[in-house]
Parts: sequence; structure tokens; C-alpha cells
Amino acid sequence: MPRIAGINIPENKNIQTSLTYIYGVGLTLSKKILLSANIPLNRRAKDLTSEEINKIQNIIEKSYPIEGNLRRQIADNIRRLKDAGSWRGSRHARKLPIRGRTKTNSRTLRGNLRKTMGSGRRPATSPT
Repeated sequence: MPRIAGINIPENKNIQTSLTYIYGVGLTLSKKILLSANIPLNRRAKDLTSEEINKIQNIIEKSYPIEGNLRRQIADNIRRLKDAGSWRGSRHARKLPIRGRTKTNSRTLRGNLRKTMGSGRRPATSPT
């Protein structure tokens, strides 16, 4: 099993798909990495030579934040938003959706899960 950036990537998949097992590397970035390393996209991970694996690893380490560094960078950005007292920071702190349709998307986080039409709503007023 090839090991790149401290992650064991699967052998029986294309190298383009296998690189996506590394946190911070998606399909587009893996394609870019393989093109810069002059490795065909459809080659299996088990067919790579040690030189090719070293090429891939050097390109990833020099150019892109991955794994622990990327997680730390994201956590620092969120901490900066919280310290600034911004809207997005307060939403992160309360573990609510940050963007989009927050009224409907936050139902499960608020505990107001509507499984049927009438559940989760206030009871109707009684007739006089």
C-alpha cells in the first residue's frame, strides 16, 4: 500500500481517486498534481514506482497545505471570526448553519425536527 503524506492510499484504485483520501486533496487538485508529475491519470496506485511516489509527495508537501496543517489553518480562521465577534463567528460558536437558509436548515440542530406535517408546531388555539 503506497504511503503519501502519512496516509495509506488504496492500491486497487486509480491514482487520481486514491489521492483524494488525503485531507485537502480533491479530484481537481489530484489531477493537477499528477499532470505536474507527468504520471498518467488512469494508472493504478499499486503500479507506481518509488520515484513517482516521491515526486507526488514532494509536489504535495511544497505546494499545498494538507492534513494537520490545513485543519489547523481552518481552526485558526474560525477562531479569528469568533474573536472578532462577527456573525459567522457566533454561528460557528453555537454550531448553527453559517450560510444559506438558516431557518429550515437549523431545525435538527435546534431540536425542532419535523417528521410529520403537524409535529414541532405550536398547538392550535382552542375554539371559544
